Amino acid sequence: MTDEKMALLELVEQASDSDFVREMLAFAADRMMEMEVEARTGAPLGARSTSRSTQRNGYRARSWDTRAGTVELAIPKLRKGSYFPTFLEPRRTAEKALLAVIQEAYVQGISTRSVDDLVRAMGAGGVSKSQVSRLVGEIDERVNSFLSRPLEGEWPYLWIDATYLKLRQGGRIVSIAVIIAVGVNMDGRREVLGVATGPSEAEAFWTDFLRSLADRGLRGVKLVVADAHAGLRAAAGRVFNATLQRCRVHWMRNALAYAHTKQRPAITALLRTIFTQETAEDASRQWRHVTDTLREGFPKLAEFMERTEADVLAYMGFPREHWTQISSTNPIERVNREIKRRCDVIGIFPNDAAIIRLVGALMLEQNDEWAVCRRYMTLEGLAAISHNPTISLPAVAA
Repeated sequence: MTDEKMALLELVEQASDSDFVREMLAFAADRMMEMEVEARTGAPLGARSTSRSTQRNGYRARSWDTRAGTVELAIPKLRKGSYFPTFLEPRRTAEKALLAVIQEAYVQGISTRSVDDLVRAMGAGGVSKSQVSRLVGEIDERVNSFLSRPLEGEWPYLWIDATYLKLRQGGRIVSIAVIIAVGVNMDGRREVLGVATGPSEAEAFWTDFLRSLADRGLRGVKLVVADAHAGLRAAAGRVFNATLQRCRVHWMRNALAYAHTKQRPAITALLRTIFTQETAEDASRQWRHVTDTLREGFPKLAEFMERTEADVLAYMGFPREHWTQISSTNPIERVNREIKRRCDVIGIFPNDAAIIRLVGALMLEQNDEWAVCRRYMTLEGLAAISHNPTISLPAVAA
């Protein structure tokens, strides 16, 4: 099923506007026929199985006239019995058979207008946008169940990151933050824990979001890894009594903004010496040394470093084998890029619910992928956190 989803996505990306619907129809029809024949024969194509009830016997060609143009089908034949695709049967059967395809199209980021064209091309003429919305709305039940599921056990690490999407609101087009929370449990497994939309700089928003996670059972959080969102530090401390780790990658970009372009390579090399230290104490000592070195030529940068030391070096108070993963939000950057890529197809969302539907479906898919991957963190390192509930943070210059 994963291969089919990727193939559908590649088709959507590569097809030109003129033949988009027709090629998507051909792809969907081919996949549905293969699944139906597999269910009829009791075995996949080319596979040996004791449960096989009959054999395939080639294909017969048939032209399928749709509103998007003629689609050439290769309908499988069987040695015993007959097979006829359900989507070529009367409208009621066709609508039921194609519901999954319509849902998949929406989840892959296809706009409501394109889904409407797809439904009409498949012979379900006269389907309004409201009817299309009701069809794709069936995704909501699954997504909402996923995003409201109970969270069991302890989750020592929590990554939070925001990406920004366009939303139509009160007759205007505004940019809204979509917040993704990812956690690692004591089994070393990653999971998507929550999705929300709102103003990323508002402390009240962060408090409500973190409390919603706590209400679902999230506990044992010791480190929250995020960018420098105003209000998040206070909310993390208030809700979870957790330390905030400022994303080291984003911090480096902020720091370099205090220097001219030609000076940045040298400053980058100097700043990186901080993060190559073996212990938190050495890193803090090197931080102060670098700060003093930069003070005369870059006073604003030195002041910035003095304010942010504790936030950026917080990860060094945790097991060393976790430093790479917990020093930045990079572990969920790829997730955000995928969200942007899919959502760019939509362009402007009509409301918050539409954003949660699409992003939630993508996160459900991502969560399923992580569930079958190897552990993200070792049990030994996580056990060290469990046995040492008091995490020592690097010293900060007075």
